[in-house]
Amino acid sequence: HVQLVESGGGSVQPGGSLTLSCATSNYKYNTASIAWFRQAPGKEREWVATITAGASSTYYADSVKGRFAISRDMAKNTVDLLMNSLKSEDTALYYCARHDGWWSFDYWGQGTQVTVS
Repeated sequence: HVQLVESGGGSVQPGGSLTLSCATSNYKYNTASIAWFRQAPGKEREWVATITAGASSTYYADSVKGRFAISRDMAKNTVDLLMNSLKSEDTALYYCARHDGWWSFDYWGQGTQVTVS
């Protein structure tokens, strides 16, 4: 079955950077769009970014635009999220998910924690 596994979370000071990776398996890697979401304690899950199949387009939430970058690493079959200029409000559990439509998702990872303080 399809698997998504996140890694790369950790603790970082404000202004720092982290790169998250979403490792995908058991489907044709470049045939589906992948999204990153996050959820902070007591808050609703928030969409962060999407990269389309073939990496032809990327989309970002306004809250991260200009600071985060989503990309594909074809050699590793991962979708990476480079996060720069991190703020305390970026603290959350970050998930990747596979799109099965414009705004529907069929597989989710377990998440990786990012703490900015």
